[in-house]
Amino acid sequence: MLGGDVVLYLNDVLIELGDFSLRVDLSVPAGRKVAIIGPSGAGKSTLVGAVAGFVPLARGTVTMQGKDITHAAPDKRGMAMLFQDGNLFPHLTAAQNVGLGLRPALRLTAEEQGQVRDALARVGLAGFEDRTPANLSGGQQSRAALARMLVQGKPLMLLDEPFAALGPALRDEMLDLVGTVAADTGAAVMMVTHAPQDVRRFADDVIFVEGGMAHAPQAAGALMDNPPPALKAYLG
Repeated sequence: MLGGDVVLYLNDVLIELGDFSLRVDLSVPAGRKVAIIGPSGAGKSTLVGAVAGFVPLARGTVTMQGKDITHAAPDKRGMAMLFQDGNLFPHLTAAQNVGLGLRPALRLTAEEQGQVRDALARVGLAGFEDRTPANLSGGQQSRAALARMLVQGKPLMLLDEPFAALGPALRDEMLDLVGTVAADTGAAVMMVTHAPQDVRRFADDVIFVEGGMAHAPQAAGALMDNPPPALKAYLG
């Protein structure tokens, strides 16, 4: 299991993109599942993009397990990412797509090939190793993408509405699977979602993004049961 009290710390961060700005000052404890919610255009995906290294900061620092990664490239930040399209390569098999999480050149040792098979089995894709994404359902593609996160064993997983295109039952299934993957690795999770029911099913904590600010994580149950006015207006 991965240790440490705080996995991610954003200190006095300011993001500026044209007329848009977002202030962030928060930390994410190790092993916590955090939902990021807020109105459309508030900056939820921008926040995740900044954590991942795709969006530059106008001010502030990003620290990962005590290491300053403010200016580090996305692939050097020690985190795993899953976005809405799943990022599967259509010309590669499920096993090869998962293997990319271990070695981008796909020169896997026998032990690493075993890790790939085990990860696919743990997400319910045993026997699907040789199928390309075109021969997988939407849910199976999501499972393959999660298997790639599983083999990486990173202390933080970032997900940006990865299951938005799935129906409610399948989305619930995938949320439960993310929770299982996080528990298996001890990883913290930050997941953008637009669905309040996802928050109640999945999250320990909530980061509410609105009015140019990403608020510090608060306990999900208490916040959803007694939301402040801005969140209550968003939830409808």
